[in-house]
Amino acid sequence: MKAHIPHACTETCTAEDALDEALRRAFWQSLNRTPLPAMHALEVAARTIGTLYRQVAQAHEGPNGCRCGWEPDPDCDLIVLEANLAAALLQPPQSDLARMQPAGRA
Repeated sequence: MKAHIPHACTETCTAEDALDEALRRAFWQSLNRTPLPAMHALEVAARTIGTLYRQVAQAHEGPNGCRCGWEPDPDCDLIVLEANLAAALLQPPQSDLARMQPAGRA
C-alpha cells in the first residue's frame, strides 16, 4: 500500500491559514488601490486588530454573550498579541513558491 503524501495544491487549509491569507490579501489589495506609506499602513492594520479585539471581547460579555469559554483579559491578551507580533518579526522568511525562480523545466 502506498502512503498518501499530501500535495500542496490539494492540502486542506486550516482555519488559521485561511484567515492569515484573507487578511494579507485584503491588506495588499487595499494598498494597491490606495497606496499609503508603509508604516502608516501598518499602523492602520494594528488599529484594526485592536478594533477587532474590542468587538470580539464585547461579543463575549454578559448573559447573552458567546459561551465558548474565552474570557477577555485585555492586559494579558495584549501581551499575547505583542508576543505574536514579535515572533512574526523575528521569524525567518519562509519560502514562497510564487516568488521562487524556476530551476529548470520538467
